[in-house]
Amino acid sequence: MIYPTIDPVALSLGPIQIHWYGLMYLLGFSGAWWLGRLRAERFGWTAVEVEDLLFYGAIGVIVGGRLGYSLFYDLPALIDNPLNLFKVWQGGMSFHGGLLGVVIAFGFFARATGKSYFSISDFIVPMVPVGLFFGRIGNFINGELWGKVSDVPWAMIFPNAGPLARHPSQLYEAMLEGVLLFLILWIYSAKPKPPGAVSGLFLLGYGFFRFVVEFVRVPDQQYGYLLLDLITMGQILSLPMIVIGLFITVRAFQSVK
Repeated sequence: MIYPTIDPVALSLGPIQIHWYGLMYLLGFSGAWWLGRLRAERFGWTAVEVEDLLFYGAIGVIVGGRLGYSLFYDLPALIDNPLNLFKVWQGGMSFHGGLLGVVIAFGFFARATGKSYFSISDFIVPMVPVGLFFGRIGNFINGELWGKVSDVPWAMIFPNAGPLARHPSQLYEAMLEGVLLFLILWIYSAKPKPPGAVSGLFLLGYGFFRFVVEFVRVPDQQYGYLLLDLITMGQILSLPMIVIGLFITVRAFQSVK
């Protein structure tokens, strides 16, 4: 299949360019806001609290995601030109960095509202896959983060990736980390769970799906494979998520025994 080349600029208004990548983030936050409003009353939240939490989360995602990418995946370029840190429209956001940013942002929100940390994270994490879905679609539109060479019928020839067809790994992640993880968390959180159980499942689920997809995704050029010509930076960063997620989930259910 030929990659359906899409202009990364969705709209130009004179000197102002609106990129699809940025619009995908806007759709992700909008979707999370809408779902948060649906969940608010059932979980004892007000509409204002939902909006405030999403604001904290958005700051954490953007700052942490960009810093994480620059530090984990593009440190030489950051050292060469620190202004690269602010070029968000070019892509280059790390989920793991964004997660750390959100973890810190939730801490500030907990202090400001007096809510417990897990009541905040358990409320919000079922909406996170919506943002992950749109983020991966943004990667696909940018023609970045493609997969390994493959002969599967849906393999695509990406621009700047050579003449051979490759796994559309961005779409795999959109389906696993976005659609499937959303369904799992939304159904799982429909009934009351011990504090931390939903958050733990999110960490476990995302870490597992990301670890699996990394086997068919081309590693970042600046690092390549870090272990046994098989393990990537994304997998190394996902392993702690799996371990911590499993630990939090087990402890959550042990606490109610």
